[in-house]
Amino acid sequence: MTKPQLVKARIQAGVWEGVLTIGNAQDDPPDLQVTHLSQKINGVTVAAHPDQNGAFVVKVPIPAELLTDGVQTFLITDKNSGATLNSFSIMTGQPLETDIRAEVDLLRAELDMLKRAFRRHCMETS
Repeated sequence: MTKPQLVKARIQAGVWEGVLTIGNAQDDPPDLQVTHLSQKINGVTVAAHPDQNGAFVVKVPIPAELLTDGVQTFLITDKNSGATLNSFSIMTGQPLETDIRAEVDLLRAELDMLKRAFRRHCMETS
């Protein structure tokens, strides 16, 4: 089985949506877990993608009670291996300039974006 890849599609109506590609159409998708500050998020769904073999649509409901001023980061991991497949951050209100957690969350999101772009570039040029 190839390494699963989870790419964000959009956030709509309070639900993060992404496409999980596992490579082989016969393989089952990994068991996903979404956490926010180590708290498990319930209601995550993984369904076969209607237009792509070996791909699945992942939906993560974003609980309104978790949205507070500042940056909130959600991690999407493979429950069995513990590997982080993706993450997303939501910034609401006016984050405190001195809140180091907000700065770290923003830097982490930027770093994740750069890592994905770099990996994509390496795959395209090799």
